[in-house]
Amino acid sequence: MTHPASPRALAPFFASTFFWNLALGMAQVLIPLYAYHLGFSGVAIGSLLSAPVVAQLGFNLVGGVWTDRVGGKRLALVSAAMLAVGGLVYAAAASYAVLVLAQLCIVVARSIYWPATWSIGSLLPGDRSAQLGRLNSITSAGQIVGAAAAGLAIVHLGYRAGFTAVALIGGAVAGGLMAAFAAPAHRAPATALPILATYRQLARRPSIWFGLATGYMAGLPFTLSFSFYPILLVEQGFTSDEAGWLIALRALGAVGAGVTAARFVRKVTARGIPVGAGVATALTIVLIAVFTHAAPISACLFLVGLASGVLTLYFQLLASEVSTLETRGATLAIAGMGWGLSHLTTPMIMGALTDALGIFAAFRLFGAGTLLLALGLGPLHGWAFRGGRPR
Repeated sequence: MTHPASPRALAPFFASTFFWNLALGMAQVLIPLYAYHLGFSGVAIGSLLSAPVVAQLGFNLVGGVWTDRVGGKRLALVSAAMLAVGGLVYAAAASYAVLVLAQLCIVVARSIYWPATWSIGSLLPGDRSAQLGRLNSITSAGQIVGAAAAGLAIVHLGYRAGFTAVALIGGAVAGGLMAAFAAPAHRAPATALPILATYRQLARRPSIWFGLATGYMAGLPFTLSFSFYPILLVEQGFTSDEAGWLIALRALGAVGAGVTAARFVRKVTARGIPVGAGVATALTIVLIAVFTHAAPISACLFLVGLASGVLTLYFQLLASEVSTLETRGATLAIAGMGWGLSHLTTPMIMGALTDALGIFAAFRLFGAGTLLLALGLGPLHGWAFRGGRPR
């Protein structure tokens, strides 16, 4: 009989997260390049990617509460099904309205997937930081393979075949593996508060707001990867398959963060880790648009993945430490809303800047604004941890 703490027992969960993120990594490259291929403007592409995120913010909060009520495994299965539907709709889409419908399916899948799997990861046996770091590394490894596969799919098979592969891998393969996983025993809250009451209670805590801010910074490179990084790289003269390989380096940096950061991201009260990682994230966003040679661009994409990976692990640990088992999913969801806000604001801002100034100037201005936000994490940390403890 397989022990629940053994690597063999945990293998279906980690394999499922790998394949789900492989499918998502493909979609990150396919979606903006497909919209660009169809001739949409920067604002239209930005709107396509950000407008459905309004729904994501709501589904994210609902998903967090329902993770606490029904367990992360069930919601992860729903997410796999929605990712499959989104891939199939994209494969048949040609008009802007159908593209928006497909993107809405992808957004719903993302919004409920992260609180569900992060909650499962925080409950796995063993060291919490190490298990979350392992989960983040496997997540990013899947995105590496997916980004590279998307570029190859565009060149050799076309967009429709690429989106069909997203549906099969993210739905059938990832969903089947998650169904085979024996998840940690779920304990529903004895008294379930209404959704608004749960989040009203959490919103009174300054540490939750700091977690949301670090989540926003962590999500920026991820958002740019499925929106304007592919377009920037094509404008710099790279082919679509080369762009896929280069974008995979961001996820490779996040793999490195998942493997190494678990060793030193242990005290959520330490200010230097989130502020330093935020500043590094902002600087690399600027530098990617400054360089034109593949070598420094590759280094910047790797470093931005590393820095944002540290921020991701930080806010996951922060949410885990300030929550109870009954509110773990909801706390991770509200901290993870930073990612949702990044997905909402970044494509629209970048789309408007690109149309007005060109994509290179847009990246430089956006990176400068990100640097100001990163520096603002310092005083925000002081407010959230006054007295040396999370408030």
